[in-house]
Formats: sequence, C-alpha cells, structure tokens
Amino acid sequence: MKRTGKIHFFSLCFVCCLLVGCRQEVPIFEAEEEQHGEAQNTEIAGFYLLNEGNMGSNKSTLDYYDYATATYHRNIYAEANPTVPKELGDVGNDIQIYGSRMYAVINCSNKVEVMDARTCKRIGQVDIPNCRYIRFHGQYAYVTSYAGPVEINPEYEQIGYVARFDTATLQINGQCLVGFQPDELEIVGDKMYVANSGGYMVPNYENTVSVIDLTTFTETKRIPVAINLHRLRADKYGQLWVSSRGDYYGTLSQLFCIDTKTDLTVDTIDIAVSNFHLDGDSLYLYSTEWSYLEMMNVVTYGIVNVRTHEIVTRNFITDGTEQNIKVPYGIKVHPVTKEIYVTDAKTYVNPGTLYCFSPEGVKLWSVRTGDIPAHFVFLYK
Repeated sequence: MKRTGKIHFFSLCFVCCLLVGCRQEVPIFEAEEEQHGEAQNTEIAGFYLLNEGNMGSNKSTLDYYDYATATYHRNIYAEANPTVPKELGDVGNDIQIYGSRMYAVINCSNKVEVMDARTCKRIGQVDIPNCRYIRFHGQYAYVTSYAGPVEINPEYEQIGYVARFDTATLQINGQCLVGFQPDELEIVGDKMYVANSGGYMVPNYENTVSVIDLTTFTETKRIPVAINLHRLRADKYGQLWVSSRGDYYGTLSQLFCIDTKTDLTVDTIDIAVSNFHLDGDSLYLYSTEWSYLEMMNVVTYGIVNVRTHEIVTRNFITDGTEQNIKVPYGIKVHPVTKEIYVTDAKTYVNPGTLYCFSPEGVKLWSVRTGDIPAHFVFLYK
C-alpha cells in the first residue's frame, strides 16, 4: 500500500476549493505522514487506526501505519475522499475489515461507512441509529444499535437491537431485539452473543448477555453476568470473555468467563477492564477505572491467561512509560511480532498519541494521532 505526503501546490488549491464548497462549518484536516519504527516484512501490510473525535465535533479521522516503509499516515480518509461532506463524521466507534471492504461504525452520525480496504475510497454507507459495533458471518454484517437518542435516563424506553445487512448490497434485511444499549457482539458457531449494558439507564443497568440463533436471527436466551457489560471476545477453548464496567461507585469493573457450550458464567477474574485484545492464550487489557468515591482513575495494564484463568501481570509496560500516558484508550497486539500498541486519548479534545511497545513492554516509538485514538484493524497483504 503506497501513499505519498507530497502534494503539489495547484493540486492542493484544487482540493481546498472542493473542501470549502462541500464542508462548510466542518473542521478540515490535512493529510500528513512521518516515519517511526523499522520496516517489517510479514503477511500484514499495515494497520488502520480510527480516531473517535470528540462527540458533536464531526472530527472522527482515520490513520494508517505502513509496515513496509515504517510510515505513519494521518487523516487518510479525507485525502482519499476530498468531496465527502463532513468526512467520516461524528464519533468513530468501531472498525473492521471483511473481504475487500472496510467498515467504520460512526456512532453519532448514525451510519456504517463502507470503504475499499486498500484505497479507503468510499463505497457507500448503511444508516443505523446510534450504532456501536460490527461483526460478520457469511454474507452478512451485524451491527449493535442503541436505537434511541443519546440520553441518560433511568426510564429510557427504546430497547436496543442488532441490525443485519447484506455486505454485497448494503441493504438492511433484518433486526433482532436484545437488551437496552447493546455494545460489543461476538459470533461463535451459529450463535451470536451481545453484551447488554443499559448504560444510559444509570442506576438501572442491564446485566445480561443476549444469545441469538443466527439461523433464525432471534434471541433465544439471556445469560446473567454483571451490570453494565461492554466487551466480548471468544477464545479457542470455547470460552467467551466479557467485561463489566461496574457502576463507578461500589460495584467494580471485572472480567467474566462464559462457557459457550453450556451458556453459563463459569468464572470471575478480579481485574478491571476497559478494553482488551486477545492474542493466543493472552488477553491483553487496560483499565481506566473511574471512581466517583475517590474522584480519580485507577489505571491497569494487565495480561490474563485464558487457558489457566490466571492474572499474568497487572502492568505489561516495564520501562515506566505508563507514567506518560494520561488516558489509555485503545489496545492491539501484532499477531506476528507481538508488538503491543496502546493509545492515549490525553484531554479528549486534542490529538492523542500512539505508543508501540516491544513484547517485553519497552517503548519502541510513539506518534501523534487524531483526537481520541481508539480502534485498530490490521490490513493483510
């Protein structure tokens, strides 16, 4: 994947004219690039990083790191699609690649943006209200939706659902009702699991994982787990790992394990989780557990062994760099080199930072990102 940061003067003027005509009252971000790290030659060409952007600002952007040239490219969606109004939109919440296409879930713009995975050229969009996360199975994409408006309300009435659309036509052809404010979802065999959070309904949180039969696309049961559920990831042992945010007061964030053969919660791991990435037997996680009682964040960078259910470490950063990270917000592990990527959202309204660590937890390099860097996806050759 080859990109260049050199833009001729007349081309730049032409692009600026298009931007002014198409993007009135919307922030304009220029593409930039710089080199960090060392070139690599594996089956992975690079990775995309979706920057959420502060809610209401239409500042979600897309960055790309090219392993062949060790070059980090900022704001490539705008560069590839200079005439698209509002660029990516408001709050990038998830990004995945399926086949030759890339799908970015733009939460408050109520859409899934569909692009060519190698050029980032826009293909189209799927309109889904208050959409959250996306997964794929066969010819279909599945997207969780809060369905209703962004609103903190203990009496919230709009139940959430999973939308299904055809990846060829981008047409929605099904909905399955689940709990309130459904977040991450995971597919195991012919079953889909959905974490119901009830996050808008504080203090009346949801506490279940919905199980959906994919053949009928109907909810078959709900598994009681814990309040305010968020993340889901299946491992190779038939286990589903689920995180709970807790209530930020007396009920702490924890990690739970569901046996997908019995659909029962079988273990609780006493470690807080904001986000995680599964690589082999290692579940890499971080937590920024806010406490309204202590009025501060307690930060953890942990690894859990999913085979033994043991906490391997509560700080995989070994060189002290964690002291420079204000708000960890994204995490990914290179499947070949085992390099660990952690992002820092800093103030939430200014550019963040991406850190690359060795497998031993030593900082290799860092780079400036867009606002609130959050979601990674690897691009394979």
